[in-house]
Amino acid sequence: MTQVIGHLINGKMINENNRTQDIFNPATGLATKKVELASKQTVERAISAAEAAFPAWRNTPPAKRARVMFRFKELLEKNSDKICQLIGEEHGKISHDAAGELQRGIENVEYACGAPGLLKGEHSKNVGPNIDSWSEFQPLGVVAGITPFNFPAMVPMWMFPLAIVCGNTFILKPSERDPSSTLFIAQLLKEAGLPDGVMNVVNGDKEAVDTLLSDERVKAVSFVGSTPIAEYIYTTASANGKRCQALGGAKNHAIIMPDADIENAANQLLGAAFGSSGERCMALSVAVAVGDEAADALVEKMIEGMKNLSVGEYNNADNDFGPVITLAHKEKVNGYISSAVEQGASLVIDGRNPSVKGFENGYFVGATLIDHVTSEMDSYQAEIFGPVLQIIRVETMQQAIQLINDHEYGNGTCIFTRDGEAARYFADTIQVGMVGINVPLPVPVSYHSFGGWKRSLFGDLHAYGPDGVRFYTKRKTITQRWPSSTVREGASFSFPS
Repeated sequence: MTQVIGHLINGKMINENNRTQDIFNPATGLATKKVELASKQTVERAISAAEAAFPAWRNTPPAKRARVMFRFKELLEKNSDKICQLIGEEHGKISHDAAGELQRGIENVEYACGAPGLLKGEHSKNVGPNIDSWSEFQPLGVVAGITPFNFPAMVPMWMFPLAIVCGNTFILKPSERDPSSTLFIAQLLKEAGLPDGVMNVVNGDKEAVDTLLSDERVKAVSFVGSTPIAEYIYTTASANGKRCQALGGAKNHAIIMPDADIENAANQLLGAAFGSSGERCMALSVAVAVGDEAADALVEKMIEGMKNLSVGEYNNADNDFGPVITLAHKEKVNGYISSAVEQGASLVIDGRNPSVKGFENGYFVGATLIDHVTSEMDSYQAEIFGPVLQIIRVETMQQAIQLINDHEYGNGTCIFTRDGEAARYFADTIQVGMVGINVPLPVPVSYHSFGGWKRSLFGDLHAYGPDGVRFYTKRKTITQRWPSSTVREGASFSFPS
């Protein structure tokens, strides 16, 4: 009998016999499970559970909330093999890549363990005669997270650990493509001692999303996904009076300067472009080579390095990356490769339809290298989200920077150079939110914050880290005076100073 993945509401796993959707193993192309798609009523039930749990959780001391996270961290580490297996079976991510994803998620849990310090507020004594003033950071209430398929463990942990230790209750709507690892992780929170109703998971599609966006009991929404959906989430949530951070798409460029260590740059680009099948919002999908000499040297080194890359099934750790998420996405990626050739680019290495023995029906795309791409091409303008690296040739660093600044996305970028002056100029003038200097995937650590510029982020606050604390709390400033019982003052009608 096919397993049907349900929902976690008020501490209990439930199935309500709603609509279902198949879950596929992308390495085999076979449906392995079904996931229930929550109705409006199911989502409202989760919201009610979170609302009922909020008063007691809000008043739980931050130190006690943090202790739940300490136990949760231990359980994540204890169950890491199981989590990585679930990711591999439904996403296709190779085991070592899944382990790296999980570790970055755990680092956000570790940051959340510092809740007492993060929430201690600010205090000023004697701002006026016998007047003290202080600020507190209080929770919002019921908050929600809507997360993508490409990081089913890490991205949810950008959201709920911090939201929960700040005193909120949480509703998570993970991707319906690969929900099992996310749901299992949520169950570990209950095992760690989190009270029922504080963390709820509803699987679903647009009906579930729209219910979260429209229900007035949900005070804030976090989202990670494509830019069109991010803009819809932000616009709809804001129109309904909610706080919203919606992280969208990317087109991440690496500038290769003439003085760069080309061998090192090529090695770094192999992982940054093709790791996780390019299904990362921080994947480096465009190398901008300054000068033909640098471009030719880069192409030569990339060809050499790509000969040894292996695409295949998740539980073979010798593989470098796995399949893309669906058959439709495989066809989309292949379509962009074809369009680049049709529009005049040079296909150096063609990754369309690789042969993976024993997995002939899997959704595999091999590592692909395309040279002589121009900014007008469809493959350049779009976020391909596959294992495709495109090379654009320019004459100067200024042209490279202008190319990046002109793109609608501004998520991540990097420069490969030995020149400190060039690196400093690049970091200062580039219109991108996350910048690497000889670091191809400049994903901020958990105690900084993650977010892009331009159409890569809708909202003012970035994800996790210090911005995450501010997003999941509201500042209340209190000014207090205890006047002397022996001194009486008259009324004053001027503005207090």
